[in-house]
Amino acid sequence: MRNHKSLWQRAAFVLASFLSVCANGAGGQTLKEVTKFDLPGPGGKRFDYLTIDPDDHYLISAHLAADQTYVIDLATNKVVATIADTPGAEGVEYVSELKKFYTSNAHDNTIGVVDLQQMKVVKKLKTEAKPDGSAYAAPFHKLYVSDERGKAEAVVDVTKDEIVKTLHFESETGMPQYDPVARKVYVNLQDRNVLAVIDPVSDTVVSQYPVSGCVGNHGMALDPERHLAFMSCEGNDVLTVFNLDTHQPVAHLPMAKGADVVQYDPGLRRIYVACSTGFISVFQVDDPEHVRKIEDFPVERKVHSLAVDVMTHRVYAPEEEEQGRPVARMVVFDALIGASSDRR
Repeated sequence: MRNHKSLWQRAAFVLASFLSVCANGAGGQTLKEVTKFDLPGPGGKRFDYLTIDPDDHYLISAHLAADQTYVIDLATNKVVATIADTPGAEGVEYVSELKKFYTSNAHDNTIGVVDLQQMKVVKKLKTEAKPDGSAYAAPFHKLYVSDERGKAEAVVDVTKDEIVKTLHFESETGMPQYDPVARKVYVNLQDRNVLAVIDPVSDTVVSQYPVSGCVGNHGMALDPERHLAFMSCEGNDVLTVFNLDTHQPVAHLPMAKGADVVQYDPGLRRIYVACSTGFISVFQVDDPEHVRKIEDFPVERKVHSLAVDVMTHRVYAPEEEEQGRPVARMVVFDALIGASSDRR
């Protein structure tokens, strides 16, 4: 249990970040770099998904091509642990009630179970082929992991740390997401441009909806309050906004090329897409029927992923190069309010 001093420090940090967002938001730009720090892995190696542990205020970052994962204290921007034996870690998902996180290890086709108290891998679960994105359905104590090349979705009972079911599809599987309002799991079927719906009660596929106007729906984030899904369509470089009630696209908005991970900040109603050509594409949700492009914010090339701290609105993006020189680094951005122009 955290002491009162650390709770006050956390509250002060959140307030300071919010005031910074408000004070700097007049310029039209969506993000402002506030700091960067080196990571212990080798430079020039690809990173993948990140997630935030809001209980301990840790950032958990998968360094895919370095075969390791970092646990970073966001109060100090210090790496508190480097977790080995996560070969080719792509997806990473935090489970609050168990103080564990789970890595999707593409290099040995396993799901790694990491105990945050021990800071080590305590178990590995064999999957089919190239586990990638993952999503946690907390009320059901189930983790859903996309076996991308295996065209499957592995269902993990986190109370037992066992795979209890594997669902198979006629398509490679992209990013899954859990919707706490609908109490459904959505999975991108990226070869077919289809969104599949899984009922976590029975772990059966209950619906499949075509996503017209989208080619290669891989990355995805949800806005459960407005019943929207945001899909990065890698084949035609658009962000598709999909209404989860009508099962129809609301909009197709241009992204920078090389789009991968999509994240959503519900407090700012802002969508971020990491694009490996050197941009973060940024969009604003005005209402369920109106989503607009703000800008392609320039970053280093080969930035494939990012994470949003919904408490501070900060954005974290790992870099593997700087001006073509290999690095291993985390960059931290403050979100700026008031941006309205497309700066591409």
